[in-house]
Amino acid sequence: MSEETLVRLERHEGWAAAVLDRPHRKNAMTGPMLDQLADIIDEVSADTSIAALVLRGEGGSFSSGVDLTELQAVPQHDWVPHFFTSVRRTHIALFNCPCPIVVALEGYGINGSTAFAVAGDLLVAGESAFLQIGEIHQGARIPMNAAWMRLKCSEQTLARMALIGDRVQAAELHQLGIVHEVVPDDEVRSRAEALAERFAGFPDQSSRGIKADIIAQRHVDPETWFPAVQSTALLSAKQVRD
Repeated sequence: MSEETLVRLERHEGWAAAVLDRPHRKNAMTGPMLDQLADIIDEVSADTSIAALVLRGEGGSFSSGVDLTELQAVPQHDWVPHFFTSVRRTHIALFNCPCPIVVALEGYGINGSTAFAVAGDLLVAGESAFLQIGEIHQGARIPMNAAWMRLKCSEQTLARMALIGDRVQAAELHQLGIVHEVVPDDEVRSRAEALAERFAGFPDQSSRGIKADIIAQRHVDPETWFPAVQSTALLSAKQVRD
């Protein structure tokens, strides 16, 4: 699996896109996929010609979360023991990314992938899209969702999302301040890309300078903010489907 292209980097004039590319699994996340995403974020971060990054999924959905079928495959994949290290590394890369990140939320982001959606600076959602932090139904913990939600939202908003564990539709996400803009489903990608193009049109390094000021106001150390603990996502794929 590690030799597959699981995340694509698409370069444009002044901006780039990181595309989660496992549409046959609704872009469910594996260790190798997260390692590729972290590598792409690091590459974009180091390239000062890139003013913005779009993060989206291929095939009409953002991500269905952790691929529990692969996580619990027998025999075990060699990446499984290091899976949470890959998760944490990717979140720290997102935290440190020096250019604005625009997330295109098509379809849904579920459980672990919700954290990746909330990690964006601007989140464009389709009218029928939703986010769900549903781990409470499986008895799992939410360290990365909790970390990002408390950076971006109030404790009350985090509690509403995580303690109820339902599908929160785009309109409510907009009211909660999580989503920047709600657009027709077939315009999500184009609107997210238009925002990235807009950032690329500002004076050189403007977007990165503003992003640096935003990061500085977080007043947290990502090495301690994103906990180095083991995932509790070892539950059956059937539980998630249900």
